[in-house]
This record gives sequence, structure tokens and C-alpha cells, in this order.
Amino acid sequence: MLSVVAIVLASYLVLRVVFPLRLPWPVRTALAVLVYGLALHHRIVARFAGSMASPELPKLVIAALGTGFIALLLTAVFVLLLDAATLLVWALRRRSALTALRGPWLRPGAAVLALVLSAFGTWQAMVVPQVRQVDVSITGLPQAFDGYRVLQLTDIHASRLLTGDWVAGVVAEANAQQPDLIVITGDLVDGSVTARANDVRPLVDLHAPDGVIAITGNHEYYGQYQDWMDAFRAMGMAVLENTHVRVERDGAALTIAGVTDPVAERYGQALPDLDAALAGADPQAPVVLLDHRPVAARESAKRGVALQLSGHTHGGHIVGMDRLVACANGGFVSGLYPVDGMQLYVSNGAGLWPGFATRIGVPSEIAVITLRRADG
Repeated sequence: MLSVVAIVLASYLVLRVVFPLRLPWPVRTALAVLVYGLALHHRIVARFAGSMASPELPKLVIAALGTGFIALLLTAVFVLLLDAATLLVWALRRRSALTALRGPWLRPGAAVLALVLSAFGTWQAMVVPQVRQVDVSITGLPQAFDGYRVLQLTDIHASRLLTGDWVAGVVAEANAQQPDLIVITGDLVDGSVTARANDVRPLVDLHAPDGVIAITGNHEYYGQYQDWMDAFRAMGMAVLENTHVRVERDGAALTIAGVTDPVAERYGQALPDLDAALAGADPQAPVVLLDHRPVAARESAKRGVALQLSGHTHGGHIVGMDRLVACANGGFVSGLYPVDGMQLYVSNGAGLWPGFATRIGVPSEIAVITLRRADG
């Protein structure tokens, strides 16, 4: 299905942008081939160099392919808007406007603008994320945890694009915040344990007084799930698969629970089970739930969860597109949401999948979440 959409998209751009160019036929033919190649590059790479989840190509090649692909998508949007405007002014018989909208270089100019925006988006996707400070009020939070600082990393996506040096930068920035607890809400890696060994190695240097707690995202399942669980635990992380841990301070406690990802069903692994995750938890301790996807937040609220931390959406990648991403994630895409008495925080994420590596107006982040007593 994705290949069909890609071919339709490429054909539209070839017909509306490439063929009308006043260039020799060999040049236009080469451009058409390039358009089709970029539109289908995920399939081509999966065939010859890794997989769709983990392209095993040099960083600059992945960046170039990603920039071209996003440029195609943006060009399609711009040209579609121009074509819609052309039809409208034609219907209204506005000849001067119609002449302007049919200008021979207007649509190629839109393609150039799209390429510039896409290059900026790729650069934004590859920078070390900035720190975002968030205060979250929780009813019934023990006094001992008022001011408790939880650092959330999510969607690191260590890969051939976001390599070990970049991960080391993320780790250094995270440690510099001196949080009480570090949580990682899924999608740490893209690729096999062997392929990503050097890229994830800096994660072993994450440290906080109450440790590092992680859950799975959908991408862990795409590459040797159980091997990754073993590897993360060997790095000193507490990996929660439908279970919880208790964090204590001055005689008070928090429950940190974590669930798996729904994609587990495809791989014969345990589906998300909040009941199992909370089984045996102290009923007096507020629950902080780690769930990679925000879509089930309302169900979490019904179970008495005080705070849910999620990622997965990457903030929507592009301003405007975030509304579409929100629709696929229960209406949640970025930031803090009150959900039926529960607080939900959806992080933009530190990294992203190399197959859609762009951020335009949606910066990456390392979230430092400070817990506050709601009645204080």
C-alpha cells in the first residue's frame, strides 16, 4: 500500500513539476527517475541495505535520502495547494491571478523552497536536543517527593544516522541536569544488537540517585527484542515489561510502572497489561506510568494513574502535520495534558526514526519533569 501511495505521489510531481520544465528531455527523464527513486527509497534500501526500520548506510547518505524524501512530500503539498488555487481562480474567472498561478517557474520554485525547508528539518533532527523544564502537579504527592525531578528520555533511535557520538551528547546533557531519576520511554534503538553496539554504549553512563528505568517502544521489536532486553539490563537499566518498581524517599513512596508496546502482538511477545503492571503496588503510593504511546491515556486515568509519561509521536515532526499525528494518538501529540484527573506528558523525543528524519518547528527535547504537590 505504501509503495502504491509513493508511486502516485511521484507521478503527480513528475506530471506537474518535472515534465513542464523547459529543459532537455534527457534532463527531465533523469529528474523523473530521481523523483521515483526518492519516493520508493525505503523499499529500495530495505532490499539492499538493512531494513526499513534500520537502514545500514553511511550517515550522509541517510541524511541526503531523508532530505530528498521530505522535500518531495512538502513539494506535493505546495503544488497541490497551487493547483487548488488555480482551479478556484479559474472558476471565478480571475484571469490575471490565473496567469500568475500558471507561471512556468512557480511550481519549480515551490520545489526549491521545499528542499530548503527539508534540509533545515534534517539538520534540526540531528542536533543534540535541548532541555525542556516541566512542572507537574500531582494530588496526594507525598511531601518527600515535592520537587522530585524525573528526567525523561524517549525515542532516542540510535542508528546509522544518530550514532554513538550523538548519543554521548544526549547522555552528557541528561547527566548535567542532575535528576533524581531517569526514565526512558521506548524506542532506544533501530537495528540489531551487533549493529548498534557502539551507538548505544554511551547509555551505560546515564546516572541518577534512583537509577535508570526503561520500557520498550515499537522499534525494539523490529530488531532482536529479547536480545535488546538483555543488553539494556546488562547496561544497568531496570526494564519494566508490565511490571513496576517502588521508589522510596524519607518513608514515602512512588510507584513507577511500565507497560510493553501493542506491536508486541506481531512478534509473539507480551501485550501491554496495566493490570499486571500494577499488581501488588502500594495503593497509597502515587503511580507514574511509563507507556511509549499516549493513546491509552484515558484508560490509564481510570486505573488511578497520577502521571503518564509517553513519547512515540516525535511531536508531530512538522508544524501542521502534528494535528494528523494527534488524531492517530488519541488526540495527544506534544506537551502536558490533563486527562480525567491524571496528568499526561508527551515528549517530542530526543531523536527519531531515520526513515522520516525531519523536524520543522518541532524541536527535539530532553524533558526534566519536576513533581509538585497539587495542594501545596
